Amino acid sequence: MAVNTINGAQLQEVLAAGATRLARLRQEIDALNVFPVPDGDTGTNMYLTFIAALQEIGTVKEPSIAAVAEAAARGALSGARGNSGVILSQLLHGFAESLAGNAAATTADIARALQQAAETAYRSVGQPVEGTILTVARRAAEAAVYAAKRSCDLRRLSLYTYRHAMLALNETPDLLPVLKEAGVVDAGGKGFVVIFEGILQTFRNRMSSGELLNAAPDFGVEQPKSVPAAEYHGDIEFAYCTEFIVKGSDLVPDTLRSELTGLGDCLMVVGTPDTLKVHIHTNHPGTVLETGLRHGALINIQVHNMREQHARLQQDKKPIGIVAVALGEGIISIMDSMGTDAVVSGGQTMNPSTEEIVRAAENVPSDNVIVLPNNKNVILAALQTKQIAKKNIEVIPTTTIPQGLAALLAYNPEESLAANVERMQEAAAAVKTGEVTRAV
Repeated sequence: MAVNTINGAQLQEVLAAGATRLARLRQEIDALNVFPVPDGDTGTNMYLTFIAALQEIGTVKEPSIAAVAEAAARGALSGARGNSGVILSQLLHGFAESLAGNAAATTADIARALQQAAETAYRSVGQPVEGTILTVARRAAEAAVYAAKRSCDLRRLSLYTYRHAMLALNETPDLLPVLKEAGVVDAGGKGFVVIFEGILQTFRNRMSSGELLNAAPDFGVEQPKSVPAAEYHGDIEFAYCTEFIVKGSDLVPDTLRSELTGLGDCLMVVGTPDTLKVHIHTNHPGTVLETGLRHGALINIQVHNMREQHARLQQDKKPIGIVAVALGEGIISIMDSMGTDAVVSGGQTMNPSTEEIVRAAENVPSDNVIVLPNNKNVILAALQTKQIAKKNIEVIPTTTIPQGLAALLAYNPEESLAANVERMQEAAAAVKTGEVTRAV
């Protein structure tokens, strides 16, 4: 059965699915980040920007697709993080502008919206560079326009668009020499493709088995082999990623942009007459902030030292790394605070694949990695990493989050791998866990 239109509630559903997929792969995307600077945060920035968009959607009471798209754009603008996050916010802004006034959208409407999204993103960047998320978004929009002329089914359009976005992503190293040198595809482009994968997953869950055989996307499309961004030694000319929002009235983006030009690179000034988002890489964040103050009040000020971020990525290898599987920002935060090097998003009803665990392990700065599956349904996938990963993998067969936390408490970085495995297994085995769930 064809899907010919999409309404506001359905748009919210597919955007949430895109965010979920992005959450699961954001650390992998971070590891690809070498352009415009190798600071290893593209996936995280895109994810946080997308979450801000979804939170704003939650305030919408009108169910039209125009209202949902506009809320997503508004939330993304306020919550945009980093260069990739600002570009993502502009993609959503162009998408929303095209759908203004629509209660629902047809295949042709969505194709035009994707085209306007790409055009808006290009305009937001002072000096657009091919081989980035901009290229992937443009190629995806072109594919969508082509598909919309030949089918009214949104699923077919999405699949065709995804495949051409993936082709564009695989070609990014040929367009941008720094990617070729580092052996990676563009991180922002990868994030864009990952969002589409989540959207396709939503459609796939609604298809019959016969339709799946004909239309299921291949999430394992071959990509250039890549090394973590931490191993790429690139120069960072402008050290401080400076971001803020200007609140005022009758704000003119071009005026502020011209005043900031020359103070750094990766400059973007976007927004509305009462709210402007500013992003720039500079060596003089104070001067940038003073310039912004001349136009209005500043909020959400963030200044990050990218040289320091990259230095942390290039730290010496650890003797032992830890990868854990967990779900929920609170639990993930606790895992991080207890020394976990990477957390793969997953758990009950959302089991990560062996490939996802392997990717996380490969990005950990250590040749020896301990994996905590923290769910009985994930243990088998975790054990399979021992045969696939190039690193030495040890799996502690934890079946619950409390067992995983107990194992982390028992970890001693001063001891050997064998000693830690034994201690962590004993600690996990000593924990008894009870759960409460809602009956059907």
